[in-house]
Amino acid sequence: MAAATMARAGLRQLLCRRTLRGGLPGLGGGRAAAGWSGPAPGGEVQYCAELVRKRDYEGFLCSLLLPAESRTSAFALRAFNVELAQIKDSITQKTTGLMRMQFWREAVENIYCDNPPHQPVATELWRAVKRHNLTKMWFMKIIDEREKNLDDRAYRNIQELETYAENTQSALLYLTLEMLGVRDIHADHAASHIGKAQGIVTCLRATPYHSARQKVFLPMDICMLHGVSQEDFIRGKQEKNVRDVIYDIASQAHIHLEHVALDDYLCNMRKVDFNIFHPSLQKKSTLLPLHLYIRSWKKTY
Repeated sequence: MAAATMARAGLRQLLCRRTLRGGLPGLGGGRAAAGWSGPAPGGEVQYCAELVRKRDYEGFLCSLLLPAESRTSAFALRAFNVELAQIKDSITQKTTGLMRMQFWREAVENIYCDNPPHQPVATELWRAVKRHNLTKMWFMKIIDEREKNLDDRAYRNIQELETYAENTQSALLYLTLEMLGVRDIHADHAASHIGKAQGIVTCLRATPYHSARQKVFLPMDICMLHGVSQEDFIRGKQEKNVRDVIYDIASQAHIHLEHVALDDYLCNMRKVDFNIFHPSLQKKSTLLPLHLYIRSWKKTY
């Protein structure tokens, strides 16, 4: 109880700084993302942090727990990932998506030529690259894989989903390790598994959202194995064979990792017998900030 009380107090102090200072912890003040109107001291940092807070809340919380000298770069990396991830959901024609992907491909090329475009995420990403000597290949892998994924089709099998996760989530973690000064084959191996697990869990968590929009991306081979059609997910069916599909996919994530927020989601899924449409799985965990802070404080990850 004493440890939890101390951790809770520390977390409250960390998060309250934002209100007291008018900015995010470790970032100083700065204008809110909605008010960003061009390069200004602190503006790009605040824009990235706000974008991540709104679109990648768990990543936002994890970034807050990083060393202060790495925090702004972490927000830049995650903001870059958010920018790419939201392209697919914001377009009605693939051509538009391809144009936006090309913008980011050219932006990365220009970043490595010390000529970033006048865009807040690109500007802050350039600073992160200069600060930490980040590898361009990982950025390009993320862009290429996101571009391939613009097609609205399900993954053929679990291996295809894992490949997507490796080239997006794992690649982002490789960049994060570089940002933290960690260049180690064992750390990269762990990041690969973490990224694949995260990609699988993200696919599962997004299933109700996509199903409501007449889209299903779950691996076709596992659906066929249990005699489940895409229409079953679109209609929100909760029969045992539908839950068996979720169980098999979740089990693959479990093989890769039992870790922090991913493990929490898998545990919660077990509690509702792998009913992916259960309302409790759609709620944001109000205790997640506390859990992350306690694990950081205890140095148990």
